Amino acid sequence: MLSIRSVSVNYGEIEILHELSLTVEGGQVVSLIGPNGAGKTTLIRAISGVLPLRSGSVQVDEQDLATISITERARLLAVVPQARRLPPEYSVQQAVLMGRTPYLGWLGNPSKKDYEKARWAIDRTQISDFTERRVSELSGGEQQLVLVARALAQDSPVVLLDEPTAHLDLRHQAIILDLVHSLAREHGLAVLMSLHDLNLVSLYSDRIALLSDGQILAFGSPQEVLIPQYLSDVYQVSLDIIPHPYRDVPLVLLNGHED
Repeated sequence: MLSIRSVSVNYGEIEILHELSLTVEGGQVVSLIGPNGAGKTTLIRAISGVLPLRSGSVQVDEQDLATISITERARLLAVVPQARRLPPEYSVQQAVLMGRTPYLGWLGNPSKKDYEKARWAIDRTQISDFTERRVSELSGGEQQLVLVARALAQDSPVVLLDEPTAHLDLRHQAIILDLVHSLAREHGLAVLMSLHDLNLVSLYSDRIALLSDGQILAFGSPQEVLIPQYLSDVYQVSLDIIPHPYRDVPLVLLNGHED
């Protein structure tokens, strides 16, 4: 379980997050939504330790992440960042093996178990056909899958994803989100991800946290959060919410102007 308790974060003198609290249970996918500047990426970076907390705490299974080493933190929490950060000259297999870094001995040589975990992650992300290719030779969607595979190889109980579907085509969006959803169920992972596409959020989330000005305005199921009362005010646009034709979730439509 991931617990975020009264977290506040500043950029210089400017407060970005204000006493924000959130819990993600194992087996759940929780999505962060909100307009640009609401604090979604800041929250993920604060949880992962990239940004310092001004106050509050982040805990995994009641263990305060501020009290443990970077290596111990990496065994508890894996991150798929918004920007692709993979060594271009690495092969796909080498890049995925980077996820095993927290478990390597002092010589830094991967063990049989490390290779097995990397192979499992490669198979689950459907990238086994190009494991020997260099990262620089891959498309954007393929590189994103490598980042997800690296996070899975890390074998941590909490996974953070910052806009994992950004700039991806529909096929790669579906592959990544289907995989994240199934892994949360199968392995009891606590998954927290930020997304802009509200209809993908509706389809793949157990709970949604709507952020506005660094605070959580609403938290609940897609049916509870994706309603005009919240969305129109926060996004400052006119929206229609209708039932999805095939799934028991809401469908968000932009109410554009007629000619």
